[in-house]
Amino acid sequence: MTKAIYPGSFDPVTYGHLDIAKRAASIFDEVIIAVMINPKKTGMFSLEERVALIEENCKDTSNIRVVSFEGLLTNYMKTQGIKAIIKGLRTTTDYEYEFQMALLNKRLFEQAETFLLPTSEKYSLVSSSMVKEMASFGGPICEYVPRNVEQAIHKKI
Repeated sequence: MTKAIYPGSFDPVTYGHLDIAKRAASIFDEVIIAVMINPKKTGMFSLEERVALIEENCKDTSNIRVVSFEGLLTNYMKTQGIKAIIKGLRTTTDYEYEFQMALLNKRLFEQAETFLLPTSEKYSLVSSSMVKEMASFGGPICEYVPRNVEQAIHKKI
C-alpha cells in the first residue's frame, strides 16, 4: 500500500488545502493529513479543532485520514512506514521553501520523497493567513473555506 503524508498547520484549512489532499488521494492508496504545530505561526484554532474541521471536509474521501502530532515529520514518517510527502505549491516562493524542506527531509530520512503538487488555479491566491486577515476585517471568505470553517472562524472573531 502506497501511503503519503500531507503535513501542515491548516489553521484554518482552506479549499486549496482540500484540493491538494483530494488530488493526492486519487494518486496514493492512503493520504494522511498531518496537522502540526508551527511555532512560527499564531494559531486561531487548537490542534483538536483543526483536526475536526478537516475530518468533516474529508469524510467523503475514504482514503484520507487525519492525524496530529508534534515533532519532526521524518521521525513520524519512520514510525508509520510512510515514504512520500505531499506539498502544495501556490507560488515560486512556495517552491523555494518546499524545495529546501524536501532536501532537509531527505537528509533526515533517506527514503523520504517529496511530491510537489501545484495548486489549482482558482485556489492560487488562498492562504490560511489571508483568510484570517480578511475575516478579521469582516471580508467575505466563503469562496476560500468550507461553510463549517467559515462558521468556526466567525465564532473565534
